[in-house]
Amino acid sequence: MEVIGNCLGPPRLRRIQRTLRNFKLTILCLFLTVVVLRGTIGAGKFVSSEWDFIHFRDRFPFRNRLLVEHQTTSSTGGTDKPYRLGPPISDWDERRRKWLENNRGFRHFTRPGKPRVLLVTGSSPEQCENPIGDHYLLKSIKNKIDYCRLHGIEIFYNLAVLDAEMTGFWGKLPLIRTLLLSHPEVEFIWWMDSDAMFTDMSFEIPWERYRDFNFVMHGWKEMVYDQRSWVGLNTGSFLMRNCQWSIHILDAWASMGPRGKIREEAGEVLTKELKDRPVFEADDQSAMVYLLATQREKWGNKIYLENSYNLHGYWEVLVDKLEEMSGGNRPLVTHFTGCKPCGKAGDYPVERCLKAMERAFNFGDNQILQMYGFIHKSLMRRRVERIRRVTENEVGSIQPVLSPAVEVEPPSSKGILSLIR
Repeated sequence: MEVIGNCLGPPRLRRIQRTLRNFKLTILCLFLTVVVLRGTIGAGKFVSSEWDFIHFRDRFPFRNRLLVEHQTTSSTGGTDKPYRLGPPISDWDERRRKWLENNRGFRHFTRPGKPRVLLVTGSSPEQCENPIGDHYLLKSIKNKIDYCRLHGIEIFYNLAVLDAEMTGFWGKLPLIRTLLLSHPEVEFIWWMDSDAMFTDMSFEIPWERYRDFNFVMHGWKEMVYDQRSWVGLNTGSFLMRNCQWSIHILDAWASMGPRGKIREEAGEVLTKELKDRPVFEADDQSAMVYLLATQREKWGNKIYLENSYNLHGYWEVLVDKLEEMSGGNRPLVTHFTGCKPCGKAGDYPVERCLKAMERAFNFGDNQILQMYGFIHKSLMRRRVERIRRVTENEVGSIQPVLSPAVEVEPPSSKGILSLIR
């Protein structure tokens, strides 16, 4: 460097050094600019975004799993592929038939005319926003357990989100599909919302009526098919047979369910096409009305819209009249549609809903307690009183508390206990 300096002179050498430093800085800035632009808009025509993803994945394998998950999740609403609840299945009926043949201990009918039923319900995995909401969820599941025990029905309570795309109203669909495929021994799934309660503990579903049907909902044909009313049926309590047809309709039903853009745009269509529907994102009930109204020939012959009893009963017209109801005129299910006992914002005042739910719960609970000689003092009181005693009887006949699902021999004369009414 000293020799070069002697040849060129100190002033000229400094200018050359300054130029080299500036050139290095220019190259560095150019490189950083290319990196930033490539990360923002991709490699343009030179390299595809897919190549970017693969190249980055290979260079940083420890991030591979997170990148794949992000690409899978974000692509749901950005492609033209129809949403599915799971891998396509076309031979479920045959596979289920073979399983039942090879596992004869698991009968899909517990006795002639009585299918094996799994009642499915659930709630959010998170704690209720309203502190008292968890208490009423407990009462609701206790109510369902009582009915299922009396009628020989199994029960499944879910707290998990099985599909991140199917949230809110739609969470029941992936759950039902999973249970249908996991329980081939079950003939019917009975879905019931967490805000619905049994208010007739002795009512037995008329299963023989649905022998030729796969899907039973509370509703009216003229309101669904002719008027296209979004309240023409209710999906808070329904029966679905375990068969290939059900797998197909679940996939068709779920097409409007993925959260985000698909659900929002589907909501606009439903509001436009269905009578008196408010403006909000697609919900499972409106989607089912639309599906039936537009594809009746495909699905209608296997769907039974029931209205001879309350598979779903609207709470506002029922709870204030419960004392007047007895025997055959009690509603099977009282559904608190529009109430949000677990949240802080519903369509009705929380206090009004909770009082109504208390009355409905105690009304159903009385039918259980009476079997054991007790009853609530009133439908708004938790406290109970004794109405009869179990005592020894010289005659010696036994009158046990048994569910309709239990088959027993006639009472034996050798018994020593009797229920005194």
